[in-house]
Amino acid sequence: MTIELVTVRKEGTPALDGKLKLYGFNNLTKALSFNIYDICYAKSAREQKDYIKYIDEQYNSDRLTKILSQVTDMIGARILNIAKQDYEPQGASVTMLIAEEAAVVSGSKKPVNAKPHAPETILAHLDKSHVTVHTYPEFHPDTSIATFRVDIDVATCGEITPLQTLDYLISQFDSDIITMDYRVRGFTRDVTGKKLFMDDKMSSIQEYIKSETLATYDAMDINVYQANIFHTRMLIKEIELQNYLFNTDIYEIPPKTRLAISNSLRREMIEIYSGSNVF
Repeated sequence: MTIELVTVRKEGTPALDGKLKLYGFNNLTKALSFNIYDICYAKSAREQKDYIKYIDEQYNSDRLTKILSQVTDMIGARILNIAKQDYEPQGASVTMLIAEEAAVVSGSKKPVNAKPHAPETILAHLDKSHVTVHTYPEFHPDTSIATFRVDIDVATCGEITPLQTLDYLISQFDSDIITMDYRVRGFTRDVTGKKLFMDDKMSSIQEYIKSETLATYDAMDINVYQANIFHTRMLIKEIELQNYLFNTDIYEIPPKTRLAISNSLRREMIEIYSGSNVF
């Protein structure tokens, strides 16, 4: 198996030479896993706990539901059902079952605000599309650094694709480190009966992210084209220290301490970005 490392910085969504003419339903499953990390310096135990409380309030299940609702609208889907939960001591989750707008209009699927039907009626027609989000705030008292992780998964079946939502998702969170995985599974057929295992000519997830956004990050790809697996990691280039201090003004900190904090934040980011304890 060949693993190719590619860095592509190309704006806009790639298009096929012409629309594929399919036989029946496009049952390719397209799954996007999107993880962001927000890093913060909180020196005291009190500041760390206050940061976790702040994050929990900022990104509670209601706020996350609004974000996922916008994602669903952007990919041209309709919400069938919503489940959401806030956790103690921290964290939140939201799960949405979705369907293509065309399928809902045709009557084969019922939206969440439609007249109630038996649950099995909805599930029987579900085309394996869903959107989920989970949050994971955490800190360690010995490091003075707190992190906030958001995991978002979008799985679609049919014409809709989750990749066009990336810029919106990045903008909704303080994204210091981003990891993205995109996989295409199953197959569909053209009108002659030939199997199609991919319905998009793409070489990198970065093709779906604006150049202005990419310019603020260092990005790396690990793609397995033979398996239709695409992976991209992004690390913020510049650190404005004030943006990473929780309830502390930068001018209250001596210059040498500022440098030490900046180095500590950068080390934390590099280890998360690389997925290893390099320091």
